[in-house]
Amino acid sequence: MPEGDYDPRATEEEWQNRWVDEETYAYQPEDEEVDPNTVFAIDTPPPTVSGSLHMGHLYGHTLQDFAARFKRMHDGDVMFPFGYDDNGIASERLTESDLGIKHQDYERREFQEKCREVCEQYEAEFTEKMQNLGMSIDWNRTYKTIEPRVQRTSQLSFLDLYEQGREYRKKAPAIWCPECETAISQVEQEDAERHTHFNDIRFDLVEPTDDGRESFVIGTTRPELLPACVSVFVHPDDEENQDLVGETAEVPIFGHEVPIIEDDRVDLEKGTGVVMCCTFGDQKDIEWYQAHDLPLRVAIDESATMTDLAGDYEGMSTHEAREEIVEDLDELGHLEGREDLTHTVQVHERCETDVEFRVSKQWYIEILDHKDEYLEAGEEMDWYPEKMFTRYKHWIEGLEWDWLISRQRDSGIPFPVWYCDDCGHEVLAERESLPVDPLSDDPPVDACPECGHDEFEPEEDVLDTWATSSLTPLVNSGWDWDSESEEFTFENPELYPADLRPQGHDIISFWLFHTVVKCYEHTGEVPFDSVMINGHVLDENREKMSKSRGNVVDPARVVADFPIDAIRYWAASTAVGDDFPFKEKDIVAGEKLLRKLWNASKLIDHLAPEAVAEPDELDDLDEWILAELDDTVETLTDHFVDYEFAKARDTLRTFFWNTFCDDYLEIAKQRLDEEDSQSTKYALQTAHATFLQLFAPLMPHITEELWHDMHSEESVHLQDWPEPKGYEANLAAGENAMAVIGALRRYKSEHQLPLNAELETVQVYGDIGGFADAIAGVMHVGALEQLDEAPEITTEIADISLEYSTLGPKYGGKVGEFDQAIAAGDYELDGDVMKVAGEELTADEFEVREERTYSGEGEMLETDDTLVIVS
Repeated sequence: MPEGDYDPRATEEEWQNRWVDEETYAYQPEDEEVDPNTVFAIDTPPPTVSGSLHMGHLYGHTLQDFAARFKRMHDGDVMFPFGYDDNGIASERLTESDLGIKHQDYERREFQEKCREVCEQYEAEFTEKMQNLGMSIDWNRTYKTIEPRVQRTSQLSFLDLYEQGREYRKKAPAIWCPECETAISQVEQEDAERHTHFNDIRFDLVEPTDDGRESFVIGTTRPELLPACVSVFVHPDDEENQDLVGETAEVPIFGHEVPIIEDDRVDLEKGTGVVMCCTFGDQKDIEWYQAHDLPLRVAIDESATMTDLAGDYEGMSTHEAREEIVEDLDELGHLEGREDLTHTVQVHERCETDVEFRVSKQWYIEILDHKDEYLEAGEEMDWYPEKMFTRYKHWIEGLEWDWLISRQRDSGIPFPVWYCDDCGHEVLAERESLPVDPLSDDPPVDACPECGHDEFEPEEDVLDTWATSSLTPLVNSGWDWDSESEEFTFENPELYPADLRPQGHDIISFWLFHTVVKCYEHTGEVPFDSVMINGHVLDENREKMSKSRGNVVDPARVVADFPIDAIRYWAASTAVGDDFPFKEKDIVAGEKLLRKLWNASKLIDHLAPEAVAEPDELDDLDEWILAELDDTVETLTDHFVDYEFAKARDTLRTFFWNTFCDDYLEIAKQRLDEEDSQSTKYALQTAHATFLQLFAPLMPHITEELWHDMHSEESVHLQDWPEPKGYEANLAAGENAMAVIGALRRYKSEHQLPLNAELETVQVYGDIGGFADAIAGVMHVGALEQLDEAPEITTEIADISLEYSTLGPKYGGKVGEFDQAIAAGDYELDGDVMKVAGEELTADEFEVREERTYSGEGEMLETDDTLVIVS
């Protein structure tokens, strides 16, 4: 029996430890062949190892847990794993920062060991924090994207796509991060606002045109690219500048000559209509470079430092060179004008550094030719909410690059490739030997199959972290190469495709899209049946949380101040997919619900301490509450199936708090104080057990504690989800009957009458069905009469209030005349319009409050749908 006040701190800690120790949520299939329809597999997002838990982690993983707990009760076995994305730039930067070192100072294998040591420490702390949130995760199935098993999967993926002809390596312009000194993919860019200047620069022609023109002006925000200028372009429809086409220009300061070419990709609306092409300033430069076979001039190196091609500006950063070049242009008379400008640039999403474009040899996965297939794969999945498919669709439609998967870093999974030192032929590792590291492992051949040369160069790059984390459905299901059957197989085929991919909307183009690409190319199937997309947690003013704004909410403080179950209540505050504000008042509301559930349970345990069998016939109100509960079970099940956790929470709380506790439980207490009703005891016990099961996915700790105290030693979270039991009652009439009882209880309280005081006569107008005897019995009514016609009542206007915020600006001082006329009764109501002081006010400009009065014998009481007269 629950005793005293609820102690969430002690209760939650006890159950968190027991769930882990007893492996309550472990996925342990008993049969070798498992029916995939009996297993619900969740493809959980592996967080990047950063050393801290933020509100996004808390919120997103709580939503996943709602789904996992419901599905475990509703469908059977659930595979709910956890993973860490601990390879790539993020873990490399964490290690460098934590140890005060640079990756360039170590051999790759040595540095990777240091990364793993640092990551393991942070992962242990993160795991403890996640377990302290009460997640129903199978911790035995924790994976890490750098562990040997996952490295093997990632390298197998590379080999398979290579053999399918879906991968290629080429020297070409690539998006480059100067801060991280690595190539990045299109998806790793994001927009950022930058303040700069738009500079009008005059170029001289080597020879004047036929009509004597000697120069022209180009507008640019990047004068530091002048040493990399390789051509000038004019649009074919630009009549003003057509005389330039075919001429040669001299680049200011640097003096090299470039051709002037026409091309319809020039934007006539931008600048002067004449543009320079530099290698490289943007995507259009790359297009021109490739289309017109232009020369390559590299003026900026991998760290955004000017090269020797920049002459006197060599060694400067791009920003330093920009200012110096502008000053020199001005002195030389080539700067025609300069204007302030704020514009959008592309930056690396990890470090917010402006990206550059560099020519380098990189590995790519071909995706542009399969855009239609990836769209069709997305259409096969169920999206929650449905609107998020649009983001996926728009991302695919806007793709301009194949997927660049090589990175010039040390922390990552190596490419299983060597190159012939003589002819460059690519030699790939054998499947049986994976994982391998070409920097320390020998190639599988002694001589090049193409030319016979016996020396090889190892591939030094590592795979993009998304190239590995995109394989999580395959990792979790045990995808591997079977050398005996010579095909790919699954250790747990029932887990693929996964049933659910939960994730944030910010990584649809990252994780979700790349997972579709990889899994579709490997298996020909979509990787998951459904996608549940969560939004972001904002501050209380609905602003994005950021350290610069000082509005970041620390989850450690929230967890220290509030029960986990109350925090989970807050997490169910809004529809999935929507961003929503963090408000402590929502957590406080959760705390109140915990106390309500605890105290109601204590009362039920007091009223019905022993198990009671279902009687042959239930009393009307008892059957009604169980029929209402059946209806609630059905509604809640639909909400949970559709991942509508906010609707589920609100529906359940309203029914439990208002209908069950405030109405039925009070009546049940009164009845059991007066008589020993087996029907009422049975209804209380049945309803209580059902409530604990319904609340279990949302508030797992308190429901587990109460279930063990009052119902069973088995975990509530391993029980079957409730189903409607088939109780039948006129629900609307029952609700009206409860309202009548509530009105009569208030009547007795206001008149200082005991609840068992006899009421001689009560008349009721409204549908109370067959509940008249129940009302009379509970409220001790001598004679209860159901009226066929409404009693004579008069309706009078009690008050008319004006919407001053609207009327003030519209009518000014005349608003005072409206008040005087209304006070004098000098107005006319005509439907939704009020005529007053010569004006007509609409329904949104005033509100009428009416009162009903009864002049007959007795006292009239009102509810929403009934009238009650007590004589």
